[in-house]
Amino acid sequence: MPLLEVQDLHVTLQTQRGPAEAVRGIGFTLERGETLGIVGESGCGKSITVQSLMGLLPSTAKVSGSIRFDGTELVGRDEKAMCQIRGNRIGMIFQEPMTALNPVHTIARQVGEPLRLHRGLSGAQARKEVLALLDRVGIPDAASRLDAYPHQFSGGQRQRIGIAMALACGPDLLIADEPTTALDVTIQKQILELIQGLVAERGMALILISHDLGVIAQSVSKMLVMYGGSVVESGPTETVFAERAHPYTQGLFAARPALGAPRGIRLATIRGSVPELVDLPPGCPFAGRCKYTVDACHAIRPPPTILRHEHAVRCIRLEEIAAEGALAA
Repeated sequence: MPLLEVQDLHVTLQTQRGPAEAVRGIGFTLERGETLGIVGESGCGKSITVQSLMGLLPSTAKVSGSIRFDGTELVGRDEKAMCQIRGNRIGMIFQEPMTALNPVHTIARQVGEPLRLHRGLSGAQARKEVLALLDRVGIPDAASRLDAYPHQFSGGQRQRIGIAMALACGPDLLIADEPTTALDVTIQKQILELIQGLVAERGMALILISHDLGVIAQSVSKMLVMYGGSVVESGPTETVFAERAHPYTQGLFAARPALGAPRGIRLATIRGSVPELVDLPPGCPFAGRCKYTVDACHAIRPPPTILRHEHAVRCIRLEEIAAEGALAA
């Protein structure tokens, strides 16, 4: 039985312009110890997807489909039941290290909170565990900084503290939502190496959200490419990177800066802009921005086509795209 199994997940949010389907029929599985990356432009539904796993959606959101975690259905569970899982069996590293921590509580209190709530440790026992966690994530002179406040740490150190908090109860699943946002390149590398090492050391499953394709290539074994609340391409990371079958995936890769490119060369762009959720077409969400668009693309939501090695693509014009690629080669 998979650790996590998501089937036909739909999330509808209430907006000023009416209901908007932010997640449209997503499905994937994750085994224990397996790593999954989710990529796509801002607004494509990445964070909403993982927030639904954590039960952190707005109260007005409507969720349908199935999220089974270790055999337990999470869709429809009340807040009390989710609190037994959230921070205990599922840990999350939030996107912004500058605001993810409470500025009025000490680090010892914040990192120790899940230990007191879920493990029933006393204050002294939790403090001892917090010290070990802070040492493990590389906070210098941790013993003397337990009673410090978030503003007394650098951005990279705050992200390490967030990682310590997410790992406090030894979760089965770790979710990292853009964990290197606002950090410089050197610190980004250190944080990613730390996460990878901890996941391998503890045998956790990992869901990593990132805009950075290089990070995804180095960090996860399989990936989802999302656009307009849908998964347009998925499969083993190595296969998706090598074959890039969906036009949106091709556009993302083409827009990357190329090392050694002549100065002044303009980067490739995807024409148009990401539509508002309430304006998504009933068919393929990428219809209109895609140069292969035909009338049927606006009307039909493409079913997944399995190419090989569990590589799935949602596009009704795969043959034409492949033929054009062969001619270009």
